[in-house]
Amino acid sequence: MTLLIFLGVLIACIAAGMPIAWSLMACGIALMLHLDFFNAQIISQNLLHGTDSFILLAIPFFILAGELMNRGGLSLRIIELAMAAFGHIRGGLGYVGIAASLIMASLSGSAIADSAALAAILLPMMKRAGYPPGISGGLLAAGGVTAPIIPPSIALVVYGAIANISINGLFMAAIVPGMLLGGVLVIIWYFISRRADYARLEKKSGAELRRAFVRAIAALFLPVVVIGGLRIGMFTPTEAAVIAVVYSTLVGAFVYRELDVVNFYAALIDAGRTSAVVMFLVGASMVVAWLITVANLPEQIIELLGPFMHSPRLLVLLIVIITLVLGTALDFTPMMLILMPIMVPMCQQAGIDLTYFGIVFTIAGALGMLTPPVGNVLNVVAGVGNIGLDKVTRGVMPFLLMQIALLFVLVLVPDIILVPLHVLHPTP
Repeated sequence: MTLLIFLGVLIACIAAGMPIAWSLMACGIALMLHLDFFNAQIISQNLLHGTDSFILLAIPFFILAGELMNRGGLSLRIIELAMAAFGHIRGGLGYVGIAASLIMASLSGSAIADSAALAAILLPMMKRAGYPPGISGGLLAAGGVTAPIIPPSIALVVYGAIANISINGLFMAAIVPGMLLGGVLVIIWYFISRRADYARLEKKSGAELRRAFVRAIAALFLPVVVIGGLRIGMFTPTEAAVIAVVYSTLVGAFVYRELDVVNFYAALIDAGRTSAVVMFLVGASMVVAWLITVANLPEQIIELLGPFMHSPRLLVLLIVIITLVLGTALDFTPMMLILMPIMVPMCQQAGIDLTYFGIVFTIAGALGMLTPPVGNVLNVVAGVGNIGLDKVTRGVMPFLLMQIALLFVLVLVPDIILVPLHVLHPTP
């Protein structure tokens, strides 16, 4: 009965158009009334304590860093370098988009910010070169969703805080899967572009390529600082986020000289708005998480999934399928905040490595940003590029299907994630 009340209230609120955070609060109130101990003070305490975490400070700082990178010229220099390196080969602008998306993912961790920047700069060029708008938009959208996986990732920070596991370990475990997601895009784009005669850019000389690299080296050095510092234990993920903000500000203002006071203020405002939404969602989810524990919902779910508890891979596969289906109707962050308090205890009882599960779940949730009708990344690319959503949806399908196939491979062969994790982040 408790499970039915939780799901019923949640679905009814979402169907009525209520914002996700308020829908979660309504679920909490409904569970309290069902358990007959309604107390507004408990709700407010959990709402505040849910965001009162040093680890979660990384979220607004990484969001701000992404805004500063776009406004300070770091993203543009990355794209210019990729164009100098790959623009002259067949389908070169597509490879530029893939390379730029992977590098930018290691800078900001925001799929929407990266996709918007790539679409604004590359889509007009791809249209002029004769690339089909739908395929071009689909490729950039598929590249954009590597941002929640490749560190530093805002999604992994949230998951680590909820599951109470090492965020450094999550970051190290995500490197190989993130690169594999980019690799499958290269494979699909190779077969698409070889059948078409897209216009190519003029091949850059060695001197021009070196100049592009020199202009981009300040931007390229940021992921080296962040990931390298985390790897050797020089600073925590939260401190890394602050360093990313300071570095982006200094490079944008004094190296590229594109970040002035007006742009800096606009970046603060945009980052503040986005952070407020995310942190309110996190706080609301913590209210529900506490009540889910009190109501023993994880135990009820475990009883329903009892036949799968003795087969960890089958259980993870089932969760991945559920996540992909829910991704068509829910945005990534609220879906994570709704499911994690239920899924984490279940995985612990089934003996599933929580770091491995976090990577797989994050990939599944990120791919949901490519599936309509919600598909936030699809909507951003379509809006920025002035392309019909239906065209972008059809264009993204070859890339999305291949990425889903890779996800299932990661579920069936966990060592693809676990072996590099043990090398990069050995446990004492």
